[in-house]
Amino acid sequence: MLDMMGDSNLAALIGLFGGVLLGLAARVGRFCTLGAIEDLLYGGSSTRMRMWILAIATAILGSFSLIGLGLLDPGESFYFSIRWMPLATVIGGLMFGYGMALAGNCGFGAIARLGGGDLRSFVIVLVMGVSAYVVLAGPLAPLRNWLFPQIEVTNTVPPGIAHYLADIMGISAVPVGLSIGTLMLIGALWSVELRTDISAIFWSVVVGLAVVSGWAGSQWIATNGFDGLNVVSHSFSAPVGETILYAMNGSVRPLSFAVGSVAGVWIGAFAGSMIKGHFRWEACEDPRELRRQILGAIIMGAGAILAIGCTVGQGITAFSLLAISAPVTFLSIFAGAAIGLRQLIEGFQPAE
Repeated sequence: MLDMMGDSNLAALIGLFGGVLLGLAARVGRFCTLGAIEDLLYGGSSTRMRMWILAIATAILGSFSLIGLGLLDPGESFYFSIRWMPLATVIGGLMFGYGMALAGNCGFGAIARLGGGDLRSFVIVLVMGVSAYVVLAGPLAPLRNWLFPQIEVTNTVPPGIAHYLADIMGISAVPVGLSIGTLMLIGALWSVELRTDISAIFWSVVVGLAVVSGWAGSQWIATNGFDGLNVVSHSFSAPVGETILYAMNGSVRPLSFAVGSVAGVWIGAFAGSMIKGHFRWEACEDPRELRRQILGAIIMGAGAILAIGCTVGQGITAFSLLAISAPVTFLSIFAGAAIGLRQLIEGFQPAE
């Protein structure tokens, strides 16, 4: 297969497969980070937040099963190859969450809404992708490198929760990771509301398995291929910028997992919106709203690069390996989103 397709094309196909699953989960299963936070803080429902936790638990169980079977080396992932930077994680997470609230969606959610015909999301996707690359490799990259230098991991123990605990106990990280994943699974399903919602459970598991498929596929290519591709899974911050670059000069750069993943989410979301009968063209009629969304997308893209991931990249993909940065980023994103939502709600309240 590698001889026929090439490493990059096969990686893009694997990314496309998982992306389609994620896009379907967003449109059909209503899997959404900002929606989960809004429901929890203002809607009186924890179901969608528990869906997120269930997706994380599924991804953890799947990823550590791959590790136990020798089909995934977590040390080859970017999350375990550089040292954890707590300050960058917190600042980046807060920025991403706040920007997400202003924009009305994260990068993943914006792509999914674009698949449903929302042209406002097209602007968010473009601005966020450009903003991410400005900080990652553009004019602000030297400043980012000076403030938060990325130092390679030299310790024998990767910066992961399960790996740290396993080192202390003198055992393998696999049973520790599987135990943590199981506890999160039980915690998510503790709610009767979620246990009785078969659709919510199904799509949560699909999201977790999509992330696992990325790890398994990219690891197989890295092990058997010839191009030395990285072991990756889904994220929607820098990959959005990478997809924009590919759209502009794809004749001189290869396809990648990231491009396939972003395209897959759009295709899956489009299919899901057609299945549900929700597809319709929408545009922004209020310049103030568009201004707020553009500002949010700028902050969100920059924050994602500082935090080395977004709601999916850190919130599920890094979490699937129990990277120590993942829960801190997730909580920071939650806090930033809560601040942003509170500001928006107070702004719409009538003056007394």
